[in-house]
Order: sequence, then structure tokens, then C-alpha cells
Amino acid sequence: MTKIRCVVERITYQNPENGYSVLKVHVKGYDDLVTVVGNLLDASVGSVLLIEGSWKIDSRYGRQFAAQAWEETLPATVYGMEKYLGSGLIKGVGPVYAKKIVNQFGSDTFTVIEDDINRLLEIPGIGRKRILQIAESWQRQKEVKNIMMFLQEHAVSTAFAARIYKQYGNESIEKVKENPFRLADDIWGIGFKTADSIASKLGFGKESFVRLRSGIMYTLSQLADEGHVYARQEQLTAKASQLLDSQEEFIVMTMDQMLKDQDLIAVCAQKEEAGNMQQIDAVYLPPFFHAEAGVARKLLKLASQPAGDRLWQRLLQARRETGNENLSVDVSRIEESVHMKYDIVQADAIRRAATAKVMVLTGGPGTGKTTTTQGIIAALRAYGLRILLAAPTGRAAKRMTEATGLEAKTLHRLLECKPPEGYQKNEENPLEGDVLIVDECSMIDIILMNSLLKAIPPNMRLILVGDIDQLPSVGAGNVLRDIIDSGQFPVIRLTKIFRQAQESRIIMNAHRINSGQAPDLSNGAGTDFFFLQKEEPEAAAAEIVSLVKKKLPSYYGIPSSVIQVLTPMQRGGTGAASLNLALQEALNPQGEGLYRGGFCFRPGDRVMQIKNNYDKEIFNGDIGTVSSVDLGNRSLSVLFDDHTVEYDITELDELTLAYATTIHKAQGSEYPIVVMPILMNHYVMLQRNLVYTGITRAKKILVIVGTKKALAYAVQNVTVTKRNTLLRERLEENHVWQKNQETGNASP
Repeated sequence: MTKIRCVVERITYQNPENGYSVLKVHVKGYDDLVTVVGNLLDASVGSVLLIEGSWKIDSRYGRQFAAQAWEETLPATVYGMEKYLGSGLIKGVGPVYAKKIVNQFGSDTFTVIEDDINRLLEIPGIGRKRILQIAESWQRQKEVKNIMMFLQEHAVSTAFAARIYKQYGNESIEKVKENPFRLADDIWGIGFKTADSIASKLGFGKESFVRLRSGIMYTLSQLADEGHVYARQEQLTAKASQLLDSQEEFIVMTMDQMLKDQDLIAVCAQKEEAGNMQQIDAVYLPPFFHAEAGVARKLLKLASQPAGDRLWQRLLQARRETGNENLSVDVSRIEESVHMKYDIVQADAIRRAATAKVMVLTGGPGTGKTTTTQGIIAALRAYGLRILLAAPTGRAAKRMTEATGLEAKTLHRLLECKPPEGYQKNEENPLEGDVLIVDECSMIDIILMNSLLKAIPPNMRLILVGDIDQLPSVGAGNVLRDIIDSGQFPVIRLTKIFRQAQESRIIMNAHRINSGQAPDLSNGAGTDFFFLQKEEPEAAAAEIVSLVKKKLPSYYGIPSSVIQVLTPMQRGGTGAASLNLALQEALNPQGEGLYRGGFCFRPGDRVMQIKNNYDKEIFNGDIGTVSSVDLGNRSLSVLFDDHTVEYDITELDELTLAYATTIHKAQGSEYPIVVMPILMNHYVMLQRNLVYTGITRAKKILVIVGTKKALAYAVQNVTVTKRNTLLRERLEENHVWQKNQETGNASP
């Protein structure tokens, strides 16, 4: 084994899936830059690395240093000091000032910054404000370095160091030593297994309460990420026991204590499964329990109270006077005002909307959800009702605005999310208006639905619109389907495919797939649905790149930027990660960028936010374009639909390239042209509702690349994992919950 000390000059390549990296580094004594290869995902430009490994000759790329182990150190040479200071790690110092400082102080540079920073006033252009900035940044970097060294000692990725420091400050190491499991709760991206690894090295016992508690909480969180609102007690016990490598009796004992401490809430309930009523013992994390109980309670209460608007009062009076309990608005007059002819079901939806407090409108593509919603809005506005429109995502809200001519907001904007206080709209400060219409409701999880209902005053109407055949929400719950299946609220199902929609193969094939039939794959001029046969993932990936870069833009006269690649999976040759790298190389290969998580972010790159960031008012699934990159400050700006967001280097793991994205991430969005790989290597994800959702994201053109076998498999696979939720039961049988033996207050 050989050791080299080097300064990272540039990052040539990084693979986000396996961490494999290619770095160009400066090594003392070598005239040319040295190529280093290996798992160096966390390394950054300007950093000084001590790398252990061996030299090798690559038949294609020549001499390389293969890294086996590495650590980051402070530079010892004048050259290294200049590169380090100019890398952007120290705020207030770019390449220009770095050169000036090092020229002035030489090898004493770091000593001056550490012990006598006011000497930087000797450098022309550096004032006290900049010195304060440098001092704060230097101290922060010192602490982050300490954390990195601590993490390296415990074989943990140093990428988390800055995030740990941001959370705990100068107490970071103390807090981690005291209870490393708190990392799994407090730091996004650090899971239980990482925390457990640190805990083990710090001497925490295998059966210690703090470890078992953390493992149980993690197991429940993982189940929530899979869509489950609760876990069956036996399911939780088995999964936690496997995760913790612990006997089930210890798990049960820990759970009992957690129930006493109200870290968990347990209920016993009756649930129909496979035609039989079964008793289940459900265990909840408190936020999910309170959300589910709250949604049921608030929906039932909202539906039972009268509306406070003029239309409600007029209809109530007219029904009394005529004795006609079915009296509603005159749809023919609505048709005249909007220049639209409605069928029987659509007309019924408009009449129901006039008389209902809570109502659901559901249907697939081409069945007239949008035109029916327009009719409902026209009917309500004719009586002067104040209407609020909302959707879960920015793109869905924008589409709603375009369709109705009224402003639609995202749910987060509607509820006025202001961290750290949370939603400003709630029971004490409710929404103002007569009717709330929410689109794409299949995307709403139980937590968000509860927050929404808190903000709806008793006299407001609620109309939920969505397609229940799409994928359920990314978050826990199956809210829209549970509401429909409860039978407690009026539900209008639109099933007729209108003539104009029948001309679209995208729409017709979507409905064929949804009914379990094979789609029409006959390509031809004038169609909007194409199928290209490719057996191997490599060939499919190459075809996708060619379609996006050349073929589709050339044929339709459109830019590549309006084409979206949607894929069933994140990993693999035709997964989102690999396709993003290939598409970036084809569409935006030039220019300096910032590396993070295996991706290089350059100006012009299409990117997606992958976690909710309430501080920046940007949310999971939002897509934008990198507008600028500041290498000196190691930051970049992203232009989203309506505003620009700044990110520093430590925040870039909240972003991913979005030339390709998973179908799950595309919920609520529409794109002019969609390219979608469907191959058998996706088989674990190939399900009918996934393919249906992907197809219905295409507005004008859809191209499927893959095999007929894989597509047929997906169409026939309806074995979607059933989600653990009791919302339907809470809505159906409110009295049942009064009789159950419960831990905690479980009555909705």
C-alpha cells in the first residue's frame, strides 16, 4: 500500500449509485495532474486528501492511483493553502483573495487566520465585515473537520458532517456521543443503521433501551415511507426484531414502555379483510394516529354542518316551499354561460356540488373532470360564492389555474406554511371563503389532509377531485380511496370517454391498461402513442438519449427541455440515476459545476427538489433549472416556476438531476412529451397503476421504449401492496371506536 497527499483540482466523474469517482489531483513532485479512482463520493474540489492505495495501469486511461482508504486533512503547502482557501469552503474568500492572502503570509497563512485574524486587514480590499465572515466560516469549518474526523474514526460518511454541525453546532460531538441514535431522528439522510454503527463503536449495548427504542421508531418510520399509517403489532415486532437482531420478547418489553411513555399509541380495531371481519392490534407513531383520527373526525363534522353561503340558504328555502328535496341548480343555464354541453353524470355532479358540504369527483383521463369542475365553479360563482382552488404540487396548481382562469395555490401556500411555526392557517386562523376545490387528491397523504382540514371552517364546502386509479400518495395513507370507499360522502364517478379524447391513443390506451387489456402498440403517422422494442437496458438507454437529444426535437420542432423521461425505478441501467448522467452528458456536458452526491450541477441543468424545505418554500417533487453556479462561494441558484432558490454546497443533496425522474415523483405533473422505459429489469416495480400513472403524465406524445413482455406483465400485475390504514373504518363506524380498548385517546 502507498500513501499520497494531494489537492483535488477537479472531479471528472462520480457515480451516485456506487460512489465510484474519478478525480484529477495535484501531488507534490508530479508535473502533471494525477488521476485517482475509487469510492471518493464525499471529496470536494480544493480539499486536501491523504489517500491510501496502489498505482495501476488502465489499458484505456493510462496510469491511475486506485484509492482504498482516504481522509481529508488541512493542507501543509502554500499551494494547498491557496487552493483550500479559494475553494469556497471559507465564505468571504474566493480565488482572488486566497492568492493575495497566501502571497502575503505564505506558510503562516493558517496560523494568522487562527491566532491573529485581524492581520488580514493588511490585504487591500479586506475590511472588518469580510474578516468577521471569514472568522465565522473558519470556526465552522474547524468544527466540521472535527466532526468529519470523528465520523471517519467510526467508518461513517463524512458527507453528513456539515449537516450534523448545522443541527447541533459546537455541541455536535458531545450530543452524538451521548445518544448517537438521535442522528436518525434529527438529521435527514442518516438512517438507523448508520446511527447504530456509531453507537456500537461507542459501546452502546445491543439490548440497551435507547437502541431498541430507536430501532422500533425507525421501523415504524420505514413502514410510513412505504405508505402505512400504522403497523400491526406482530408485523412491527417481527420487523424490529430482524432489524435489531434482538429477541422478540425484548422488543415487546420496549414497546410496552414506549406505550407508557406515549412514544407510541396502540388501538384495537375491527377491519374487514378478504370478506371477513378481523381484529387487529394497530401501533402508531403519534403524529400519524392523531392525523388519521383527526381527518375522520373533521370530515364527518364538516359534512354534518350546514354551509353558510347564499346558495345553500336559497336552495334550503326553495326546497321548503316546493317540497322537492332534490331541487338544485338549473344546469341548462350553466351550460349556456360556459358554452358547454354536459352529459347526465356531469350534470349530476354540478347539481350535487350545489347541495353537498363534502363531495368527491373522480375519473380517468378524457372523462371530463376539468370541464365538470369548470361547470361546478360557474354554478357556484353565479350565486356569488367565494371559491378557493388548490392542488398538492406547483405544476398541478398551475394547470388548474390555466383550466379555470382562477388562481390556484399549492396546499402549502394555501395553508401559509412559515417555518418553524408551521402552517399559519388552522382552527384559530381558518381559510376565508365559501368553497374549497382541491385537485389531484390521490396525492394527498394523511398528515397533509389533517393539516388541510384543520384550516377549513365549519361553514365551508369541500370538493375533492382526483383519479383513484393513479398511484397513491408518496406519504402514508390512502386518503382519497378511503374517503370514497367509506360511502359517507357523495361520490361522482366519471367513466364516459368523450369523443375528442377518443382520438388520443394515450387516453384510450390508458383506459385499456386500467381495465386490464393490452394497449394498442401499432405505430403510425398521426398517432400520439409510440412503442419502440428494445430488449437490453443498454440499448434502451441509448435509444432514450437519442430520442431526447435528436429524434423528437427534430421531428416535432421542439426543444429537448419539454421532453421528460419517466422511469419505474431509481437504480439500474434505465433507472433515473443512470439516465440522468447519460442525458446530462448529451444535453449539457460543458461548463463548470458543483459536485454533490455523484452529480455535477451546471448552469442549464434540469433539477428536482427531493425533500420538503419549508424555509426555502420549495417542496419534494418541484422541478427547476440551475440558473447560475458560484464556484467561489460553492453555491448555486435554481429557478423554479415562480421564484429563485439559493443552495450552498451542504444543501445540494436536496437536489437531483431531473432529465429523468421516477414515475412516483411525476405524480400531479403533466409534460408535453414523455419517454418511458418499460423493461423486465424493472419487474419489482411493474404494476398496472404505475404504468397507468406514467402514461397519463403525457399531454401530447408518449414514447415507450422496452419490451412487450414487460408491458404485458405490468398490465396484469395488480398485486399492489395494501396499505395499513383505518381511515375508512373510522369514517364508516364511528361508534366502534368508543368500544375498543385503547392506549391513548383514540376516539375521533
